[in-house]
Parts: sequence; structure tokens; C-alpha cells
Amino acid sequence: MQVFDNVHAFIWDSPTANNCNTYLIDGPTRILIDPGHLSLFDHVLSGLENLSLGIEDLGLVICTHAHPDHIEAVPLFKEKSVPFAIHAREWELVKSMENQIAAMGLSLDAVMPDFFLTEGDLAVDGLDLKVYHTPGHSPGSICIHWPRNRALFTGDLIFKEGLGRTDLPGGSGEQIKKSILRMAELELDWIMSGHGEVLSGEEAVRNNFALLERYYFSYV
Repeated sequence: MQVFDNVHAFIWDSPTANNCNTYLIDGPTRILIDPGHLSLFDHVLSGLENLSLGIEDLGLVICTHAHPDHIEAVPLFKEKSVPFAIHAREWELVKSMENQIAAMGLSLDAVMPDFFLTEGDLAVDGLDLKVYHTPGHSPGSICIHWPRNRALFTGDLIFKEGLGRTDLPGGSGEQIKKSILRMAELELDWIMSGHGEVLSGEEAVRNNFALLERYYFSYV
């Protein structure tokens, strides 16, 4: 679905299979955020085809973090020489889990980043984004902020009425709370998270942050 001009969301809503939401920024260089599971990528491919696009039309793939339901389809893009980026701290986590990666039928080479993201400005062919390092769900989790559209791609940091797990390797309850409070300071009209619904409207976004702090922080 189209979220707003130049942004499309491929929302995963299956009640039986876990996969992430995928987002397309349809700019001069098309950016795909969180391609998801390899076995379920037809969901994204179908969405791209509806826009008359294919993998070869994309210019950059970004993963907000390296859990399988976000990163597993990356090899499809590397086969087409589409650059892939992730935070350096998250890559350290991936390397430490090489045996688990191999058990999924992947090699480190198949998901090796072409470059690493760091906190700060990310300019892509005239598109001005900001990367925030937001650990807690995982050590190298990031959020991607598009100031012009007051939009935030949050990965698994937060969702509508929820926040990311902290009981997986490298997770931290204290870090995720700090990361959420940092993002709550941004002026936002859109929250596009890794799972669940897109949040729209300044009031809805603000209320969601308040709900997380008031009710959910005591559980992490």
C-alpha cells in the first residue's frame, strides 16, 4: 500500500507465519528497508511487481537489524549487485552467530554488507535521511528518520502499542528504553515499524510513545 508520496509499505499480516513489514522509498535511488524472510519474499516481490518494479530496479537495501525475519532475503539482492547496508555493531552480532546462520542455509558472504551505517546523516542521491543507532532489541538496531516527511522507520524498536523483545542475544531492557525515549523527542507524523500497523498523525504517534513509557517500560 502507498503510505504517502514515494513510500510504499508491504505489510505482513499473516496470523500463522512470522515475517517483517518491508518498506520502499521510491526516490531517485530506490531504497528497500527490511526485505524479510527469503522463503516469504514473494510477498514483497508481488508488491514490487504491482509497481512495475523488480529487484534490479532497486538501488539500496537497508536492514534495521539482523534477525532472520528482516535479513534473510538479502542474498537475492546481492545476486543482482544491489548494495546492502547495516550497522557495524549488528554485523558483529551476525559474525558471532555464524553457526546459526549456516543452519539457515546461509553463509556470511551471502549477507555481508557492502558498507556500514553509522549514526548521522545519510544522503542518497538527493534524499536526506538520518540514521539513529537505537540498541535494545539488538546491539546494532537502527531507526531511519526522514525529517522532510516527519517519518520514522523503527524496525523492531517500537510498534503500535508495543516494543521489541529484549530477551534475544544482545538485547537490553535498559538500552531499549533509552532508545525509545530518544526517538520520542523527534517531531513525527509517521511511525513505520517492523511489525503491525503504520501509525499516522502527530497525536497518535505521541500517544503511542506515552503509552509505551507508562505501561510497557515496567516489563523490560
